[in-house]
Amino acid sequence: MKSSARQQSAVIEIVESGEDNVSRLPDNEAAPGARLASVPVADAGGPDVVYDAGAGAPEKRSMRVWIIAAVLIVGAVATWIAMRSPATPAPDPAAAAASAPLELAAVDVVAAQPRVLSRVLPLSGSIAPVIQATVKSKVSGDVEVLTVREGQDVREGDVIARIDTRNLQAQYDRELAAVEKARADLDLAKLNRDKNRTLLEQKYISQNTYETTESAYAASVANFKLAEAQARVMKISLDDAVVRAPFAGTIARRMVQPGEKVSTDSAIVTLVDLRQMLLEAAVPAAEIPSVQVGQPARFKVGGFGDRQFTGEVQRINPVTTEGSRAITIYIAVPNIDRALKGGMFAQGELVLASTQPVLSVPQAAVHSEAGVPFVYTLADGKIARAQLTLGDQAATNGPEGSFVEVRNGLKAGERVIVADIGNRQAGSPASVRGE
Repeated sequence: MKSSARQQSAVIEIVESGEDNVSRLPDNEAAPGARLASVPVADAGGPDVVYDAGAGAPEKRSMRVWIIAAVLIVGAVATWIAMRSPATPAPDPAAAAASAPLELAAVDVVAAQPRVLSRVLPLSGSIAPVIQATVKSKVSGDVEVLTVREGQDVREGDVIARIDTRNLQAQYDRELAAVEKARADLDLAKLNRDKNRTLLEQKYISQNTYETTESAYAASVANFKLAEAQARVMKISLDDAVVRAPFAGTIARRMVQPGEKVSTDSAIVTLVDLRQMLLEAAVPAAEIPSVQVGQPARFKVGGFGDRQFTGEVQRINPVTTEGSRAITIYIAVPNIDRALKGGMFAQGELVLASTQPVLSVPQAAVHSEAGVPFVYTLADGKIARAQLTLGDQAATNGPEGSFVEVRNGLKAGERVIVADIGNRQAGSPASVRGE
């Protein structure tokens, strides 16, 4: 580009210099038919340019324009060629990274080895206590005392609330008095019957008179029993005025406050037993033939991190849920430490079947190309590729993750790369950090 610019400058100087020389010629030599005058321009750095001193001014200007245009065209072509010349390519960071040895963490490499695989069924659902009850009042009256609040633990038989018993106590006292009166009437009837029996034996009274006395005695016995029964009923009502916990558990809700008036069957508190929980999960109807009572289940609950809870199928609903093709199964979950609470959401899996130990690799390590599965292995510091023949189905191995059975292509102990190796190919160098 610089050489082209110098050539253009030199041509312009030559043209200007030639014009000045022509103008200084004598008039008689500038006439038509005059001889040519060679004007060398040595300091312009270009070729000698010869002008016809005898040509007219218009012809000289036309020639100068054509020379300048030709020089500009040559310079433009040279510039265009220079711009099209490829520059030196910059180094590719991706290619440089790909050529560097791949460094793997210890968890990125897993050995192929025999494992017990289990076919599992994903499940999710809410957890609820198996035993829960709403404790209600059996009598009407004002709540005098309420001894519990939400979240408080109670033992079986502990007092939860007391209801005003003054009216019930008066009724119970009346029934006790009726019992005493009935007992006195019974004693009198018994005495008359015994006397009349003696008189009948001595022929002082008739058989009809004795039977009347015997009937009166029987009526007195019945009245006494009735009075006792009514007294027991009032005693039960009096005892029911003291509301007690029907089982050991935790107060989930309190529905009344001290001083409120309650009637029969009014709810007082809700009591739950958290030691045994129940997970209700919906299972597709097509999977129900594989579900059996007693099958183990494992699941996690939000907020507990990696802690895993276990249970087993306790019951299977005989009909599908209305509006769906799912069937509800009920999984009993022990909760001795009472960590799980009612209403929590659980996600896990139901173990349907287990196999004998078989050679397996992580599911995440298996790749596929044109429908052919393969894995990348690490051997002798380099990445290798192994084509596999897998088992019929994938399975899981609990908290370690999902694995698949390998029937051909690997041997026990070979190390399989689980991590993504990017654009590296088989034969690329690789190593495990720390080895």
